[in-house]
Amino acid sequence: MDLLSLRYFQAVARHQHISRAAQELRVAQPSVSRTISRLESELGVLLFDRQGRRIRLNEHGAAFLRRIDRAMAELDDARREMADAAGAGPGRVAIAAETLLQLAEVLAVFRTHSPGVSVHLQQASVQSMRRLLAAADVDYAVASQPLAGAGLDAVALAREEVFLAVPRGHRLADREHVAVSELADEEFVSTRAGHWQRVLLEALFAREGLQPRVVCEGDEAAATPGLIGSGLGIGLMPAVARRALGEHWPIAWARLDTPDAHRTLSLVWRKDAYLSPAAETFRRIAVDHFMPHSS
Repeated sequence: MDLLSLRYFQAVARHQHISRAAQELRVAQPSVSRTISRLESELGVLLFDRQGRRIRLNEHGAAFLRRIDRAMAELDDARREMADAAGAGPGRVAIAAETLLQLAEVLAVFRTHSPGVSVHLQQASVQSMRRLLAAADVDYAVASQPLAGAGLDAVALAREEVFLAVPRGHRLADREHVAVSELADEEFVSTRAGHWQRVLLEALFAREGLQPRVVCEGDEAAATPGLIGSGLGIGLMPAVARRALGEHWPIAWARLDTPDAHRTLSLVWRKDAYLSPAAETFRRIAVDHFMPHSS
């Protein structure tokens, strides 16, 4: 059981697809297939269920992956720590975030403070964030919904109100407050399942015994205001988006009559993980930016 085989296994488990894993690893597909077969033979159990060309991680594979992720993350931490000790360059910070808008100012301050540090930023769902953190593919996750669990530490950066956004001319456009129960027959523009906006929308409706009518769902949260302004539907948008858009968009805003219409932005990292000086600096700057009076 060598490290290369384990890297191949992680890639196949991540993609649940031999060809895509081979593309990521930049090796031939048969090489990946043979490596996975040898690994399963050595372990004495199948790690994947196969149906034709489809391959899915099974319960044994999921259990093996959890331990391999931890082991490989420790090895990656050791490599990064030794590279920092040897003074091998200014370092790198990797961040996964559900939404990128609120990180722009923080990253600008960080890059001014640490101009030589490489920053890798990617948008990810909460489910993907757990995997990225466990595998040490990122130093931090910036989540807009709870991301807790064994082996994770977090600090709340900000809590902001979430508003109802409707097209101008809509029946609710002149309202200051709206009850969730009044929205039962409305059509919503939202993000895909799992994104914080969709999670919040479904939770608010579930408390009223309702289910939202989503007519448009996608991965581009930034497209939401334009789609709402065009009259496609209504939607939930955070205070930061309202401030960024100003009053020039054809959108009207209303408060929802529920104490749960908010989101909490949290910075999450793996407990006991090695964090480089650059990563520690990023966390300090992020906390100072969102909570300037915390220290």
